[in-house]
Amino acid sequence: MDSKAFAYQSAEILARHNALDVLVMDIHDTAGWADYFVIATSTSAAHMRGLERHLEEFFANAEISLLNKPEVTDDQSWLLLDGGNVIIHIMTNEARAFYDLESLWFNAPRFSVTFNGKKES
Repeated sequence: MDSKAFAYQSAEILARHNALDVLVMDIHDTAGWADYFVIATSTSAAHMRGLERHLEEFFANAEISLLNKPEVTDDQSWLLLDGGNVIIHIMTNEARAFYDLESLWFNAPRFSVTFNGKKES
């Protein structure tokens, strides 16, 4: 699976399972170490664990290996899943506002993803 398909399928899974403000950012022209960021907001630690579980099922079915094996704790505000060319960030609303990755990577093309598909922002 190419990195674009990996990013968008991951984003659609997050959106399908009620992650908020799901965004795919194309960073391949800006960063030399990855092609895409997928950023999503979870509503609680339990929601974050559920989102991770759904993504892990997708990874297993698609035979995708992550470079890290994170564990979600009850006080965690940011879960990073490193898929090599695709980095998935699941954050609480507070962490997402504080770290503001969208502003840090302001020149990267970005696409909002909803359960019904994607739309350019």
